[in-house]
Amino acid sequence: MTRWERERGERLGALLREARGERSMVAIAAAAGVSAETLRKIETGRAPTPAFFTVAALAAALGMSLDELAVLCADQDTAQGGRALTA
Repeated sequence: MTRWERERGERLGALLREARGERSMVAIAAAAGVSAETLRKIETGRAPTPAFFTVAALAAALGMSLDELAVLCADQDTAQGGRALTA
């Protein structure tokens, strides 16, 4: 795994954590159909490359579109001089 992939995973986790806000990790994980441990690993960057359907389910549970999530990740990535998320 490259440094860029790890950093992107950390940004994704931070975005999901921020979107979750005060809502329970257990409640969001259950709504997405994943375990709380899976969500914890994603939010902390310990699972930097989660499966697409896991990310899609979490985005839906958080009321986010995948487009919105991709733009937020890409904005942070390109602002730091990195590659775009779609690259």
